[in-house]
Amino acid sequence: MLVVVSGAIFLEGIDIGMLNVALPAIRADLGLSTATLSGIVSAYVLGYGGFMLLGGRAADLLGRRRMFVVWLGVFLVFSGLGGFADGGGVLLLARFVTGVAAAFLTPAGLSVLTTTFPQGPRRDRAVLVYSGIAAGGFSLGVVAGGLLAAVGWRWVFFAPVALAAVLLAAAVRVLPRDPARPAKRSGFDLAGAVTVTAGMVLLVYGVVRLEHPRDGTPTTAGVLAAGAALLTLFVAVERRSASPLVRLGILRSSPLVRANLGAALLTSSFFGFQFVVTLYLQELRGWSSLETGLALLVLGADVVLAPLLTPVLVRRFGNVRVVLGGFVIATVAYVLFLGVGAEWPYAAMLPSFALLALAIGLTYGPLVSAATDGVQAEEQGLAGGLVNTSFQLGAALGISGVTAVQVAALGAATSASALLASYQAALVVPAVAAAAGVVVALAGVRAGRDR
Repeated sequence: MLVVVSGAIFLEGIDIGMLNVALPAIRADLGLSTATLSGIVSAYVLGYGGFMLLGGRAADLLGRRRMFVVWLGVFLVFSGLGGFADGGGVLLLARFVTGVAAAFLTPAGLSVLTTTFPQGPRRDRAVLVYSGIAAGGFSLGVVAGGLLAAVGWRWVFFAPVALAAVLLAAAVRVLPRDPARPAKRSGFDLAGAVTVTAGMVLLVYGVVRLEHPRDGTPTTAGVLAAGAALLTLFVAVERRSASPLVRLGILRSSPLVRANLGAALLTSSFFGFQFVVTLYLQELRGWSSLETGLALLVLGADVVLAPLLTPVLVRRFGNVRVVLGGFVIATVAYVLFLGVGAEWPYAAMLPSFALLALAIGLTYGPLVSAATDGVQAEEQGLAGGLVNTSFQLGAALGISGVTAVQVAALGAATSASALLASYQAALVVPAVAAAAGVVVALAGVRAGRDR
């Protein structure tokens, strides 16, 4: 079961990594505009981030195994559809539905894991294995995408189909069956489902628009305001609902809130940093996508560190202190890279990459554990949806933040020195986000001492 669930989160991570590397090849073959190419990435983010909370609650209400199997099948079909695309419209549809499928699949898988393993050391170790494989999927996806794109970009879509088919066949056999549902069921909170999904879609769309400040700041502000208004309406609906989609009392848990905030800061810093480094290596240094993927491969070391080193440290020091150590290491890694030069050798970059791999291995799994520990079994899907929403929003905010800073710093300049200076300015964003993560983790350590 752990292999199947971890395989699904690995599939989701490697799918994103492979597509990002293959975008130039897709553009060259299909003649897509820059807006359409950006939309292919944004469509997945909209589906994933917008439907994650609904997906998490659906696993609790409709059955975790059922949601996992059904949406893994949807993921398989629409990933294959992307491989047959002959234009931007089909790709946009395929990526949006694939994102929606991942939004239902991911919290269902995590809740299967957290409800099968009893709370304690065994669950902690299982979650750390799961989280290490999840984090390693994206890093390995960058390399795999470079290799597959060299053969043909369509294989970036067909390869996940093969893996999804194997996982689907195994899931039917090994995932525990959902418990029988009671005969009397309370009504479904349709108003809550509509408002939270619409609000999250608008919020994520607004965050994605921040990457393109020249597209219209007033419009972006309006989208964000509309998303916030719908989420406020969602809270009002839930307070009055006899069978709320999300029990608001779960948000009164300070450890859960800190874990979700830490999750957002972790992915904000990591994805923002990786985005800037990719641009630096390819645009300024002229490295190929495959060379860039191989350079960043060391970031995938967390797939080994998370299940081997992190459980030992968690048993000795606890989740919160390990997370604190991870954020401190991440901050050091980002600060070391602030002095990046136009002719930096790879040996100068390697310390930051290695430290960052260690930091991700120390923080990702313990944050997931902290976000699900102490939550009742019937709300594990919701807890998984919350933490994955935090990861996704953090990643979108991180990429938007570094993009906005880089564009503002570059202005109309086109020289290599101006480009380098704009990257140096953007790299401050992940360093600040990691430092904020240190503050959040310190608050958790202090709260533990007070208790």
